[in-house]
Amino acid sequence: MTTTHGKDVSEKQARQVAEAARESEWRKPSFGKELFLGRFRLDLIDPWPRPPQSPEADDFLQRLGAYVRDGLDGERIERDARIPDEAFHELARLGAFGMKIDKEFGGLGLSNLHYCKALTLIGSVSASTAALLSAHQSIGVPQPLKLFGSAVQKQEFLPRLAGGEVSAFLLTEPDVGSDPARLGTVAEPVDGGFRLNGVKLWATNGTLATLLVVMARVPGKGITAFVVEADSPGITVERRNAFLGLRGLENSLTRFHDVFVPEGNVIGGLGKGLRIALTTLNTGRLSLPAMCVGAGKRALTIAREWSADRVQWGRPVGSHEAVAEKISFIAATTYAMESMLDLCCLIADDARNDIRIEAALVKLFASEMGWRIADELVQIRGGRGYETNESLRARGERTAEAEQILRDMRINRIFEGSTEIMHLLIAREAVDAHLSVAGDIIDPDADLARKARAGARAGKFYARWLPTLAVGKGQNPAEFASFGPLAAHLRYVERASRKLARSTFYAMSRWQGKLERKQGFLGRIVDIGAELFAMSAACVRANASGEQPQLELADLFCRQARIRAEALFAALWDNTDSIDVKAAKRVLDGRYAFLEEGVVNPSSDAPWVAPWQAGPSTADDVRRRIPSGQGDASRSSADLGGGGQ
Repeated sequence: MTTTHGKDVSEKQARQVAEAARESEWRKPSFGKELFLGRFRLDLIDPWPRPPQSPEADDFLQRLGAYVRDGLDGERIERDARIPDEAFHELARLGAFGMKIDKEFGGLGLSNLHYCKALTLIGSVSASTAALLSAHQSIGVPQPLKLFGSAVQKQEFLPRLAGGEVSAFLLTEPDVGSDPARLGTVAEPVDGGFRLNGVKLWATNGTLATLLVVMARVPGKGITAFVVEADSPGITVERRNAFLGLRGLENSLTRFHDVFVPEGNVIGGLGKGLRIALTTLNTGRLSLPAMCVGAGKRALTIAREWSADRVQWGRPVGSHEAVAEKISFIAATTYAMESMLDLCCLIADDARNDIRIEAALVKLFASEMGWRIADELVQIRGGRGYETNESLRARGERTAEAEQILRDMRINRIFEGSTEIMHLLIAREAVDAHLSVAGDIIDPDADLARKARAGARAGKFYARWLPTLAVGKGQNPAEFASFGPLAAHLRYVERASRKLARSTFYAMSRWQGKLERKQGFLGRIVDIGAELFAMSAACVRANASGEQPQLELADLFCRQARIRAEALFAALWDNTDSIDVKAAKRVLDGRYAFLEEGVVNPSSDAPWVAPWQAGPSTADDVRRRIPSGQGDASRSSADLGGGGQ
């Protein structure tokens, strides 16, 4: 029968599932958390953390760079929509599939910083290949096992993955995206393990992975994470999905029918799946901005060389103000993205701080700004920006893959948490201190006793906290003097941080429990926080370098960011949010359907979201098998053989 699990899940139940999965404790300090509370804790990121020293990592990046420059054919991958077998073999030989796996299990044991540098390097030539390695290591089997796996699981699976086998992460379903309370895949307990049934959509690496992390609901226990052998009987890869960009991505629709999973393949315990997924993403999200940084760097090179060479109206196009401001934005924003990413990697590597907010902020900021960078690059290049490399080469012109960068970058605003979901996720963390002391006051299910206790806690907290938002270091013209010309920007960040906290408190007082529905307001609060974090990272990095070009870029970025932040502050209270909600309802009700007349809308009876039925697959298995490369010291993802049904 058609699976309808979760259709009757209420909004309240969905929130409860999400809330239960998040980390509720703060065991380490967090720059981002303090920033949203109006406390500018510069001491948490300054002095700039010392990069990890590793000659082995440096040697790997050098060898990887040589291969990426001379051996990885990004245009071929784009043209064929397929990463060639030999690329898998060479990346396995270099150790790229084990970058985040500890040395004791055959991996390279790279730091977060070196790992992200590798992804930046690879992504500048082939975003599809960088996405393959990122999905394999950042959210695939290696990271959850590193954090939550047993000693037996690590010994059994990690050496295989370090040697070249590929993993994938399977959470999303055809009718379940960011609302895991409606998860329909079920793992029913049986003798010795579990019987897995369900369908998973958009599994990156799903067509060629040999090991899977699968999220499934165990009756009575909750969502649980399993390591699943992809060649197990009952697994069918029914489709390879195709996309606007990342054409080499091996992304699947995968069916599980009565798949047996041994009891020993449960990761971290029953019911811990969502928490494992969210914790994994704390550092896993850093891989995506790494690829955004790579795209920004490549875009800057194209913009610089083209704008200096192309002449219009007697001058290079880059000297015209309309183009110059775009070049300035690309340069400044790329510097800020890299500063945020490097800072997050460094503080993740030294393990002093909790980076869940910072990692989410850099993912949000880099995906949004990376898209804008790509769009501006196409505009700078004009008609040639819309033209493919193949077409440019055919006319005898230098290739510059602007249109491909634009297509490849678009998914980043959706991958690993869409912008809208990231806004809500970060906003929830940003108001955590408030909810921990005053949440029961606005909770409709709290009884009078709970509300009274919450009122007493809130009174004490706000009596101490609110006065700190009135005056701070940012009002002292001599503060942060050691930062020289950047001091004024840090004073602004300190003042803006307190203003941000005051705005959040006022909104909670005004809307109380309804604040969670004010998604426009919450999104702007988070975007302001992202700008402030980016400014802080850029200033601290530039000041630590002592290099004039870096100081100039940090100053440039902060001037641009301050304008954006001030516009966001103004829009907190002066906006069309409520009218937009009413207008959207009228659109959905068909009130403005007349506006759709005069065009051809193809008729179709197909559903927007295809239902799925439990049972054996009726489709051909389209999983990909990569033949072993001669002389390989390790097995590739195809060496295990097997297949679906």
